[in-house]
Amino acid sequence: MSLSHEHEHEHDHEGHGSHEHAHGVGHSHAPKDFNTAFAVGVFLNLGLVVAQIVFGLIAHSLALAADAGHNFADVLGLVLAWWASRLVKAPPTKERTYGLGSASILAALANALFLLVTMGAVAWEAIIRLEKPTEVHGQVVIWVAVLGIVVNGVSAALFYSGRKGDLNVRGAFLHLAADAGISLGVVVAGVAILLTGKTWIDPVASLVITAIIIYSTWSLFRDSMKLALQAVPPGINISEVRRCLETRAGVAGVHDMHVWAMSTTQTALTAHLVKPDGKLDDELLHEICHELEERFQIQHVTVQWEQGNSARACKREPDGVV
Repeated sequence: MSLSHEHEHEHDHEGHGSHEHAHGVGHSHAPKDFNTAFAVGVFLNLGLVVAQIVFGLIAHSLALAADAGHNFADVLGLVLAWWASRLVKAPPTKERTYGLGSASILAALANALFLLVTMGAVAWEAIIRLEKPTEVHGQVVIWVAVLGIVVNGVSAALFYSGRKGDLNVRGAFLHLAADAGISLGVVVAGVAILLTGKTWIDPVASLVITAIIIYSTWSLFRDSMKLALQAVPPGINISEVRRCLETRAGVAGVHDMHVWAMSTTQTALTAHLVKPDGKLDDELLHEICHELEERFQIQHVTVQWEQGNSARACKREPDGVV
C-alpha cells in the first residue's frame, strides 16, 4: 500500500506537501454488467455437469469425469466471480473506505486455486486408471462431449466482450473457451476408442485435458496472486508511468510512487511530485489524471506536491526507495 500517508498533508495553496486527489478524469472505464452472462453461464454449465456425471458413470469414462469435475469447478468459479462482481459495486463505508472491490481479486485467486487442486486430483485418478484400464463406451463419450462443446462455446461467447477489462471475466472466458476445445479433444478420444478398442486412450486423454487446464489456469493464478500482493497490475509499465509524471511541465522529480489494484478493474496510484516553484497547479493535476487514465487505465490518482528545497528532506526521496 502507498506509504505517502506517513507524511502530513497540508491543504493550503502556498507551501509544499499539499495533497490533491482526482477521480474519473477523462472517459469512464467502469466495467460492464455481466449479471445476465453469469446467470446463463451457471445454469448451462450446471446442466452440463449433471449430464457428464450421469453419462460418465454409464460409459465408465474418466475423460468425461475429468471434464465434469472441471466444469463444476467452473460453476463454483462463476458463482464466486458473480458474487464478487456484486460486492465490487458496494459503496465505501467508514470501515471500508475502498469499498469491497478487492473481493474480485480474492475471487479470482480462489477460483484459480480450486481449479488447480481439482485437476491434481483428476490427474492422480487418471494415473491409477492407466494401471487398471476400464471399458469405455465411446459413443456416449462422443455425444456428451459434443454437448460440452455447445454449452461451453455459448457460455464463453457471453463473456467475450469483457475478456480484456476484468480479471474475473477473463478467467471465465478463458476457462469456458478452453472447455469447448477440451470437449473437442474428448470427442477425438471417443472416436479413437471406437476405432481401436484401446481403453488406455481414455485416461491418457484425461491427463492431456488436465495438463491443458492447469496450463491455462496458471496465468490466472499468477495474475490474481500479483494483484492480491498489491503488485503493479499486469499490462502497466511502471517505467512508462514514471516517465509520464517526470515529463510534466514544472515537475523536477518523482518519488514514493506506488501503483496497485483496488479491484480487478480499478487501479490506484500515489506519488510525490517535486515542483520547485511551490505553486499548486490544478490544470496540471487534471492533465496528469487524464493521461494516466487514458494511457494506463489508472483511475484513482493521489499526488503530493513538494518544493524539494526544504531543509527537511522527504524520507521517501533517497535512491533505493520507489
